[in-house]
This record gives sequence, C-alpha cells and structure tokens, in this order.
Amino acid sequence: MRQTITVFKGDGIGPEITDAVIRVMDAAGAELDYEIYNVGEAEYEAHGELIPKAAFESMERNKVLLKSPITTPVGKGFRSLNVFLRKKYDLYANIRPAKSNHAVKTPFTDVDIVIFRENTEDLYVGVEEKVDENTVHATKLITRRASERIIRDAFEYARAHGRKKVTCVHKANILKISDGLFRDIFYEIREAYPEIKAEDKIVDNVCMQMVMNPQQFDVMVMPNLYGDMLSDLASGLIGGLGLLPSSNLGEEFAMFEAVHGSAPDIAGKGIANPTALLWSACMMLEHLGQMECAAKIRKSVDTVLEEGEFNTPDIGGNATTAEYVEEIIKRL
Repeated sequence: MRQTITVFKGDGIGPEITDAVIRVMDAAGAELDYEIYNVGEAEYEAHGELIPKAAFESMERNKVLLKSPITTPVGKGFRSLNVFLRKKYDLYANIRPAKSNHAVKTPFTDVDIVIFRENTEDLYVGVEEKVDENTVHATKLITRRASERIIRDAFEYARAHGRKKVTCVHKANILKISDGLFRDIFYEIREAYPEIKAEDKIVDNVCMQMVMNPQQFDVMVMPNLYGDMLSDLASGLIGGLGLLPSSNLGEEFAMFEAVHGSAPDIAGKGIANPTALLWSACMMLEHLGQMECAAKIRKSVDTVLEEGEFNTPDIGGNATTAEYVEEIIKRL
C-alpha cells in the first residue's frame, strides 16, 4: 500500500541531498509518494514565509515529514524552525542512534549508542526576559508529563531491541528541583523494567566518559539541552554529523531529518554527503512498516561506505554526491 509523505527541501545543500535520498528510496522500491515543498531562509526571503501554508496542510494531512537542513540565523531573525516544528506538532521524542561504521577512522570501532532526547521543553522553550541592560533571565521548564513520556519510550525501546542498559543524564547535583524531578521520574519508571539495568550520571561526567569509554553506554535518556549537546558529541565518535540520523516522534506526527547544518559553503558543488538524511529516511521507512526496503538501503550504504571508493570528501573520499548515490543504487 503506497503512502504519501511530506518533504521539506530546506536551504544550502538541503535540496541536493533531498533529491539524492528520494532517488535511492525510489530505486529501492519504497512504496511512497511525495508532496515536496521549499522551506526555510530562502523561502522566507523570497515570499516572507518560512513554511508555506500548503506545506503545513500537507504535514497535517500526511502525518509524516522528511526534512532536510534549514538555516537558522544566529542572534537575530526567526527562531529555529526545527524547534518550532517540534513544539507545533508535539514531537516530544528525539531519537538519535550513533553507531560505528567503516567510512571514517576514529579511535573507537564499536560505538552503538541510542540517545533519547526530550524535545519540547527545558531551556528550548525559548522564554527569555531582559531584566535590565546587563541581566537576562532564561526559563528552564521540566514537567512530569514530558519527562515520563520520553523516559518510558527509552525503556520501551531498550526492551523491544534487546538493549541491556538505560542511562539517565542530568545535572541534579546543582539543578536539584528541575533535573532532580527528571531523575526521580526515571527511577519511578524503571521499576516496570526489572530486566534492564538503570543508572544515572551527571552530564559533565558523561561528556568525559563518552570520549574515554563510549562502549559503556547503550540507551541514554535526558532533557532537551543535554540531548542536543551529547548527540553531537556522539556523532564525533562515529565520524561526524554527516553520519548521524534522527527521528522526532509524537503521538500523532513524525519528522525525520538530518541534524547537520545546511552547509552553504558547499551548496551547489555536488559534493554533499546525503548519508545522515538517507539513514533518517530508513528510520522513516521502518516507522511506516517498510522494513525490507529500509534494510536493503542500509545494507547498500554500509557496503559502499566500507569499501570507501565512492565516499564523499567529508568522510575522506573524493566522489561526488551523484557518484556516491549511483554506487548505492547499483548495490541495491
């Protein structure tokens, strides 16, 4: 049964890698139809809207979105479109798996971490107040409802995928009430999962531990800000953000995206790496029940990355985006 999804092309290299990913999915036999829209900074400058009304309507109709990188101005202009979409559609669970591969030589060859990041609150609520010319207050929001949802999802994932341990990351030694609540809820929920080891660690210690002995971590769950930082750190352990997929799940809607930037410096040069968006698309296909198609793509990408002959420049090769994609399609 064919399914229709919404696609946002984004800025910079976004349109290039989106086209590449759609080519691979079609070649792999994905049962998908696409409603494709231009969104982001370029759309804003051209038409005064970050996201056209028709694009919102498409998302709300199809419930599933594949989104490429979107440029967010630093220190001015509009707030992150990613944050806006997560809040608008209550995409509370950001899941980012970081797994070692053969494309990039790193100090570690057996990293296999899945990070569950609460996606709707913490400092990312974006509530700031200017007290005076020299003082600003920012609001950190932690609620029981949001914490319970993400923590339970982490344990459910661990149970469903045969994972052995869930680590709660926090700063409850200093933020005793807010992060303390998140940690307390973690231990309340773990009682329903006696077969899974549960532990908690302070975020600064986790940063050190991840770059010394990342193999100790399995599934990790944390509030929004720490999840943003540690998922980027985890990407560095496997070769960079170009190899890190991401899903954003809610009770009704789902968004799948590459979490790297829009890379305007290489836009149009034909050398962008579509792997992160491609693996995010595989997570989307699995979410839609198209397991066989996702598995075919994963196997082909793994083979091409391992052989290395057609890798893009960011991961040590000299192939173009088109050459990389063509080789993946050959291996399907």
